[in-house]
Amino acid sequence: MCGQPELNSSPTTRRSLLARLRDTRDDAAWLEFTSIYEPVIYQMTRRRGMQDADAREVVQEVLLSVSSAITRFDLDQSGSFRGWLNRITRNATIDRIRAIASRKETLDASGVVRQLDAIIGNERIEDEFEQDRRKQLFRWAASQVRQSTGEQNWMAFWRSTVEGVQVNQVARELGMSEGAVYVARCRIIKRIREAIDNHLTE
Repeated sequence: MCGQPELNSSPTTRRSLLARLRDTRDDAAWLEFTSIYEPVIYQMTRRRGMQDADAREVVQEVLLSVSSAITRFDLDQSGSFRGWLNRITRNATIDRIRAIASRKETLDASGVVRQLDAIIGNERIEDEFEQDRRKQLFRWAASQVRQSTGEQNWMAFWRSTVEGVQVNQVARELGMSEGAVYVARCRIIKRIREAIDNHLTE
């Protein structure tokens, strides 16, 4: 019987995608990368108390940094790509908070210090970044698969797997046999896993 897509493993960015990102003309690679990582970077900055406009500025700064530095990134010497990206995001967030503080004369200095301390000293940030990344990766992979599967089969998967509705109830709702629900669910889970695997490793 099919299980749920593996979201508790530690998927990582494939060397092949990293190689493609080094080509700034590879629009498909950059679209794939930004579809997954933009929301993750944005969420991390918002959690640090940043306003929407500033958070979006950080996202753009991080993407520009990645674009300019990706050709020098060495997976064997620099560690994991996700760790490298997390550090870039963390540093860009700190720089943005300092910039906000410098242009607001009445800003509570102690508040800025607390924000920076929360970023610099928070060991949970890397875990948060990774959890957000896994969730966004699943959303991205699911959206890719949904585009090429029938809506009835998609609903059979979504209701029985994501929402946890009993298969017999889903079958009644959708006018399908229970066997058809299981088949649809297994096929879609397999395709989501493949989409994730095709995106991710180091």
